[in-house]
Amino acid sequence: MEIEKLQLQEKSVWNTYVPKVEGTALYSYFDGRLTMDIPTVTTPSENIQLFEGKTSFDNYGNIFHGSILAKTVIFSGFQIVNGAKAIQRKTEGMQHLLDAGKDVVVREVIHTFDQLTLLDEAEKVINGSEKRLAAEASRVGRAVEQGLAIPYDRDKISLARLELKMRRTELKGKRDVLYQKIHYLTGYSREQAVNVQNKVTPYLITDEKILSIAGKQEIKALESFREAQEYLLKKEKGSYFPTIGAFGGLTYSSLFDGSFTTPTIPLLDRSLNLGLNQATLGPNWLIGLGLRWEIFSGFERHHKISEAKINVRQLQDQIDDTREKLQLLLDNNYANVRVLNEKIEIASQQEKIAQNNVNISVKQYQQGLIGISERLESENDLLKSSMNRVNIIIEQRQATLETLLATGKLMHFISR
Repeated sequence: MEIEKLQLQEKSVWNTYVPKVEGTALYSYFDGRLTMDIPTVTTPSENIQLFEGKTSFDNYGNIFHGSILAKTVIFSGFQIVNGAKAIQRKTEGMQHLLDAGKDVVVREVIHTFDQLTLLDEAEKVINGSEKRLAAEASRVGRAVEQGLAIPYDRDKISLARLELKMRRTELKGKRDVLYQKIHYLTGYSREQAVNVQNKVTPYLITDEKILSIAGKQEIKALESFREAQEYLLKKEKGSYFPTIGAFGGLTYSSLFDGSFTTPTIPLLDRSLNLGLNQATLGPNWLIGLGLRWEIFSGFERHHKISEAKINVRQLQDQIDDTREKLQLLLDNNYANVRVLNEKIEIASQQEKIAQNNVNISVKQYQQGLIGISERLESENDLLKSSMNRVNIIIEQRQATLETLLATGKLMHFISR
C-alpha cells in the first residue's frame, strides 16, 4: 500500500507539467461615483474652462466576464524533476525493505518445516524403541510365567513404554501447532504441508565470496533513501531559479445597460446623462508567458536547504553504522556455522555409539549380564543422541540462513 501511495505521489508531481484548463464566469452590478482630476481644458472661442479641479461622474451598469484559459509550467528550476526522482528513490527503498521482509518469512518457513522434520525423526526413534521394548516385554512376560524373571523387570519395561507413549502424545500437540504456523506463513493446508519434502541436511557454503553485506536489502534501502534526500536537496536549491509558465485561452467581457452622468457642463449649463446599451470586448484570444521569481524568502529557503543537507548526512551516518553492525553480525553467524559443522560430526559419532550400545545391551540383557535399568538406559541414550544430532543439524541450518540473511543472498542460495 505504501508503495502504491508513493507511485501516485510521483504521478502527481509529473502531472504539474500537464496543462490545467480553467473556465470562469463573472457577473456584477456596479453603482458608484468616479472622481477624476484631469488637466483643465479651455475652449478657444468662449474661453470657458472645462474639467477645472476634481470632476465626479455618477455611473452604474452591469458587467459580465467569461474565460477559458489553459496554464502550464515550462520551467520550475528543475524542482519538478528532482522532486519526482526523490519519490522514485524512496519507492525503491520501500521495495528493498519489502524484499528484506520476504527473506525473513522464507527463513521462518524453512525453520518451521525443519521443526516438523525433527518431530518426524523423534517419532522414528520412538517407534524403534517401542518395537524393541515390545519384544522385550513379550520375552520377559514369558520368563515371568516360567519363573525365570521377576515381575519388577516386566513393570519397568511397561513404565518405559508408557513414557514413550507420552512422548508420542507431546509430539502430536507440537506438530499441530507447527502446521497452524505454516498455514499462517504460507497459506498451505495441512495436507499440502504434509506433502512437502524437507530433507534436513546441513547447508554448505562452498563459496565464501558470497559472504558480503553488499547485497543486503536494508543497506540498499538506506542508500535509496539517501539518494532521495539528495534529490530533495537539489529540489530546494532549484527554488533560487524563477518559475516560468505559459498560458493561452479565450476571454469575453461585456458592459451593458449602463448609465454615465456628468457634472454640470458650463457650455450647456446642465449635466449629461449618457446611457450605454452595450460595450463588448470579445471573443479575445490570449497567449503569453509568465515569470515568478522569489528573490528573497526571509531565509526560509536557506533553512530548508540546510535541513536537507543534514538529512543527507544523517542517512550516510546511518548507512556506515548499519554496515559495521551487519559485518559484525555476519562474522559472528559464520563463526557459529563453522562451530556447528564440527558439532554435527561429534553428534553423529555419539549416535553411532549409542546405537551400538543398544545392540549390545539387548544381547547382554538376554544373557543376564545386565539388569533392566541398564537396558532401558541404553534406549534413552539412543533417543537423546538421535535428537541431539538432528537438533544440531537444524541449528546449523538456522545459523546458515542467518548468515545468508545478513548478506542479502538468502533467496539466491535457496533457489539454487
